Amino acid sequence: MRNAARSSLDAAWQALKLRLGACLLPAQCALCGMGCAEVLCPPCRAQYLGQLRPRCRLCANPLDDAAKLCGRCLRQRPAYDATITAFDYAAPVDQLLLQLKFGARLALAPLLAQLLYVAIQQQSDWERPQLLCPVPLGPARLAERGFNQALEIARPLARLLQLPLQPRLALRLRETRAQSGVAPQERQANLAHAFAIAPDYVALLQGCHVGIVDDVMSSGHTVNALAAACKGAGAGKVSILAVARTPPR
Repeated sequence: MRNAARSSLDAAWQALKLRLGACLLPAQCALCGMGCAEVLCPPCRAQYLGQLRPRCRLCANPLDDAAKLCGRCLRQRPAYDATITAFDYAAPVDQLLLQLKFGARLALAPLLAQLLYVAIQQQSDWERPQLLCPVPLGPARLAERGFNQALEIARPLARLLQLPLQPRLALRLRETRAQSGVAPQERQANLAHAFAIAPDYVALLQGCHVGIVDDVMSSGHTVNALAAACKGAGAGKVSILAVARTPPR
């Protein structure tokens, strides 16, 4: 019990130091480094963000035409029912997520939430979830990093959308290797039985439309595994709200 308490205190202290560091950062654009009053300067925002492109309505992969579904989703429908993303995970805007996740620039989380909110507002056929759930981290990774980047994005996004946030709804049952370090053919197996719904929230999920929030959606196996866990516990619909989408290679 002492070790667990000490680990929890260490994680809390680490998170506090990261938050203080983020607040003390100089006012400069996160992309070009020029001085500005906001986290992202207007020229960078106009040049790199806010440009709509055709995407698969299920997985948000870019499409070359006006087709609503990509070939992959037509062949095998995922467990989730829709995906919205703010931008492609590519240079230079990928630095916004890298700085948040690995540089602990938590001041970027509200910006990323706002960009995702704008993308959501641009979807005329978007169906509003009843609650938001961030993709959970395992205890070891949470203690190591000091924060969950998906939760940091989900908090301001929930306020913008005026939706309840349920950060304890989903449980990560076991530590998994980072998907970026796993061979593509092994990624689905890496996440097998990785998520479950907390027993206290099962009643809340019955017939519910859940919005799963994540920072980056790559192969889609992570959000698919969590969506399957939600539906297995009784959710009626699951939408993915991912800040960035890695284009297929």
